[in-house]
Amino acid sequence: MAGDKVESNGSGKDGISDIASAAAKVAAVAHPLAEKPEEIASNISYHAQFSPHFSPLKFELEQAYYATAESVRDRLIKQTYYLSMEFLQGRALTNAIGNLNIQDAYADALRKFGLELEEITEQEKDAALGNGGLGRLASCFLDSMATLNLPSWGYGLRYRYGLFKQKITREGQEEFAEDWLEKFSPWEVVRHDILYPIRFFGHVEVNPNGSRKWVGGEVVQALAYDVPIPGYQTKNTISLRLWEAKACADDFNLFLFNDGQHEAASVLHSRAQQICAVLYPGDATEDGKLLRLKQQFFLCSASLQDIIARFKERRQGKGQWNWAEFPTKVAVQLNDTHPTLAIPELMRLLVDDEGLGWDEAWDVTSRTIAYTNHTVLPEALEKWSQPVMWKLLPRHMEIITEIEKRFTAMITSTRFDLESELSNMRILDDNPQKPVVRMANLCVVSSHAVNGVAQLHSDILKQELFANYVSIWPTKFQNKTNGITPRRWLRFCSPELSKIITKWLKTDKWVTDLDLLTGLRQFADNEVLQAEWFSAKRANKERLAQYILQVTGESIDPDTLFDIQVKRIHEYKRQLLNILGVIYRYKKLKEMSPEEREKTTPRTVMLGGKAFATYTNAKRIVKLVNDVGSVVNTDPEVNSYLKVVFVPNYNVSVAEMLIPGSELSQHISTAGMEASGTSNMKFALNGCLIIGTLDGANVEIREEIGEENFFLFGATAEEVPRLRKDRENGLAKKFIRSGVFGSYDYNPLLESLEGNTGYGRGDYFLVGHDFPSYIEAQEKVDEAYRDRKRWLKMSILSTAGSGKFSSDRTIAQYAKEIWNIEECRVP
Repeated sequence: MAGDKVESNGSGKDGISDIASAAAKVAAVAHPLAEKPEEIASNISYHAQFSPHFSPLKFELEQAYYATAESVRDRLIKQTYYLSMEFLQGRALTNAIGNLNIQDAYADALRKFGLELEEITEQEKDAALGNGGLGRLASCFLDSMATLNLPSWGYGLRYRYGLFKQKITREGQEEFAEDWLEKFSPWEVVRHDILYPIRFFGHVEVNPNGSRKWVGGEVVQALAYDVPIPGYQTKNTISLRLWEAKACADDFNLFLFNDGQHEAASVLHSRAQQICAVLYPGDATEDGKLLRLKQQFFLCSASLQDIIARFKERRQGKGQWNWAEFPTKVAVQLNDTHPTLAIPELMRLLVDDEGLGWDEAWDVTSRTIAYTNHTVLPEALEKWSQPVMWKLLPRHMEIITEIEKRFTAMITSTRFDLESELSNMRILDDNPQKPVVRMANLCVVSSHAVNGVAQLHSDILKQELFANYVSIWPTKFQNKTNGITPRRWLRFCSPELSKIITKWLKTDKWVTDLDLLTGLRQFADNEVLQAEWFSAKRANKERLAQYILQVTGESIDPDTLFDIQVKRIHEYKRQLLNILGVIYRYKKLKEMSPEEREKTTPRTVMLGGKAFATYTNAKRIVKLVNDVGSVVNTDPEVNSYLKVVFVPNYNVSVAEMLIPGSELSQHISTAGMEASGTSNMKFALNGCLIIGTLDGANVEIREEIGEENFFLFGATAEEVPRLRKDRENGLAKKFIRSGVFGSYDYNPLLESLEGNTGYGRGDYFLVGHDFPSYIEAQEKVDEAYRDRKRWLKMSILSTAGSGKFSSDRTIAQYAKEIWNIEECRVP
């Protein structure tokens, strides 16, 4: 009967569809083994609301809810979107149950199955979404955003095989694909309905009205996976949205496949899979450069399309979008230059797709986007080949060229004093031999805020690297000293020490208000606290010793001083200086009588970190550390007083074992070259003393904990340029060349300390220059460690002075001074 007909897409009362009206009457109850119709209906309703396979925003009932609640709330709220090529998350289980404060409940529940929580957490593999400090910083920031109840999201890529899994063999470092997704990740929620087209190559069509459109080429799809990020003891959970690249069924050529041309039939599927296969693929070839550029654009385009869709979704019913309102509702933060293409892509979306004029689109873009600089290293300041950019992203190169044209016109018409500097300030370097796009310059010209990540680093940016831009836009440049989350990096990874801190402070509020740690200073000489402190550190050292035995087969003594340097292997981070110091110590021990050795401070030196697969000198350093260890650790005269261990496959979970067990940590980069560093903050927070240079955040750590509690050495950033003209050929190098550590040819590595001047030559990183003062500082370490009471006091004061270095403080500053967003608690 006509009157009984129900149209699936018809509207019922008040505009709610008949489907939504009917669904509203069905209880959403899980019935996985349902047989009765009403139970089956309830089970369908349950999955419609709670299944992880589709976004709630796309269900009609949810839309009805959002249309009322969020249409009111979100008109008051501005949201931050944090774009990063890396997120080094670490294990999610320990973090989630810790932030939810349910460790004891889960530990008790698992014991009913005869299991220990520690055994279960060990089963989780670290998500292989990052490499070093850049990615770990981004993850600390997400934790703080959630804990501070800030409306914010992270955007990244879902790398299937990560950077690489490191194994150490006789040949040194070998690289293997990460297997974190071999089965699946229980923490990610795939959003099958969140899908955006991403175009590469093609050409630009000019329409009769003068508008331009990017067409042709190849198009892949960006599929969203959401990873929940819980705040510490809040109801807030934010999302890290990861993009995976895929091709459509229409892109599979069935005719070619059936004709036996199997690879040709699925070429776009293969290319799509490559985009998110590996973090930082090798870029020595043009194909490698294209793949890296594809990755960067894929992240930017998918994220911005999603941001715009969310902006529109939350303004349904308003008719025309008020794009001038966009920067008051959206803040986009670029974590280094990797997401720079967000600038021309947002311009393209606004001008070509939304029909805005150039000036209006530029106003929106420049008020929306902010840029964090993380480096002054020449090789890390990205410069992309113009021909490669024109090939892959022709419309974006048109936009970048227009930005450049308008910027240079502004300089030549208003700043005659800068005309001689213009060639260095330009976005496009048109050198005929190697024309490039300078991504950092594009970021500075286009962003409303630019920040460094430690006071020294920000000063170098303002006084040297970006000095000319500062004269144009003095208020654009800021400092935001990095921070770390005290939840993962103390509360969860060192529970014994955390309990002692809570006991003596008489509160656990320090977990979210780290400045409260200063309350420990008054007890630094207290013998009871020192005894408890020693006991907690000893437990962490014993746990670490067991781990080292398990992964390396090397037995280390917890009675020795545990000296640790773990970070990405790079010449400027100077792991070479560390191992040369170890060689010097070994040679001196060999020259001593048994009685003299008894008076020394026994030490276990641990190094860890990954060297990029194509970075030959870094890989030589890894091999040298292992070769030195194989000699020292088997020398019966010395191995009670010195051991050297390379800890393989360094990642977040390994750091959570190493950092609480450390007593001395080496942060010894050439002054002026480390933007900030964050592992220095993690070690200091855990009561580990630092031997280091006046570089990055070391400067501020030393100020906060007291210079008497910091083992300082080396040239200052101001002295470095002059000192690079000098070289030094020392005792340790001669010892390596004598062949005592094997027959491997280390001359190419040692020659980086000699020879011609220039980047990477002529002791560019001042290893030779700083070596004498480094050895002197190490002797002061030995002396201090022999006085246990003095060392424990210094250790307590290190923790007590670490309050400034909470990522909660950093993110609160970003929120107030760059993003202009405010807390938004879940009721």
